Amino acid sequence: MEQTWRWFGPDDVVQLPHIRQTGATGIVTALHQIPYGVIWSVEEIEARKALIAADPSLGLRWSVVESLPVHENIKIGEGELEPLFDNYRQSLRNLAQCGVTTICYNFMPVLDWTRTELAHPLPGGGTALRFNAHEHAAFDCFMLQRPGAEADHSPEVLARAKDWFDRSSEADRRKLLANIMAGLPGAYDRYDVPGLRRMLDRYREIDKTRLRENLARFLREVVPVAEEVGIRMCIHPDDPPRPLMGLPRIVSNEDDLAFIVGAIESPANGITLCSGSLGAGPANDVPAIAKRFATHIFFAHLRNVAKEPDGSFMEADHLGGDTDMVAVVMALLEEQKRRKEAGDPRWRIPMRPDHGHELLDDVGKPTHPGYPAIGRLKGLAELRGVMMTLASVRNLPL
Repeated sequence: MEQTWRWFGPDDVVQLPHIRQTGATGIVTALHQIPYGVIWSVEEIEARKALIAADPSLGLRWSVVESLPVHENIKIGEGELEPLFDNYRQSLRNLAQCGVTTICYNFMPVLDWTRTELAHPLPGGGTALRFNAHEHAAFDCFMLQRPGAEADHSPEVLARAKDWFDRSSEADRRKLLANIMAGLPGAYDRYDVPGLRRMLDRYREIDKTRLRENLARFLREVVPVAEEVGIRMCIHPDDPPRPLMGLPRIVSNEDDLAFIVGAIESPANGITLCSGSLGAGPANDVPAIAKRFATHIFFAHLRNVAKEPDGSFMEADHLGGDTDMVAVVMALLEEQKRRKEAGDPRWRIPMRPDHGHELLDDVGKPTHPGYPAIGRLKGLAELRGVMMTLASVRNLPL
């Protein structure tokens, strides 16, 4: 697999020479400064490519776009959508013209990945991302005061949520809101509580069926152009894979993925296998999902989570947690072998170590939440060891 690394652009604390030191050669990045729905011009794309290639000794290339965002109006199915589809199609054409042909995107309403703690303490002084079910319930029921929210949380979680809220200070509540918003990088909208209420109100009539229909329309509108220009679209699973604040989720499990790949049959309509996002779903067998959808996987995020009975979970070591990462890597390597033997020139699957623990000298640095250098380096080294061992023992191409 191609070893890649997420880079948030010129302002990222983790710089390109640091990335090369990890052993990664592919860069996963996006033009976060460009708002939703605006065309990514050839000039902007080439400028980012030039930054990545400025020092030829590093041997880095822009391997994957993460993410080319889908405008909220497309998810809701609201307003004049054809200009937004036109702009998305033109961005795809421009990316293909510049040689960047793997595109990760998501269809999560309003919020991207969501955590309630960004620096949960670990033994020895490190920190991890964490989702606490009772803090999410406290936000949903008592800060957001969403009508009917109590029905979405168990009595035990609600009791702990009420206790947290009653003991919390105004600073605690502001921090919780900031943590929940932290998964939205760059030009993505952030909300205060009234603003979030207004956004949720726009989704009042959108259930899972309706959101699925809107995703299917998006795929019908853009996938033919992606196929025409040689782009592979890779939808990212919901994180966490469960409804949040009354918002439906439609990329959360095996059934959802089957719907997506069946919505338009095309070699351009694919999946980002995120073992952590899917792994946070108690019913998801991630290795089995990897095997079933192997032919549709064009990008992989490899990380692990440890789940708890109340719906809470925490980012675990990449080879720890609840998901059998060795089995996941095996499924991807076997799919690579199949593609190579079939003569696919793009047989290698880009992978990156996703969310890492904040460790050692990274503790306290202003890195993007979940994206410190050392924790991801540790994860990449562990995953590289698994890949090389399996490739050697099973005679599989790396």
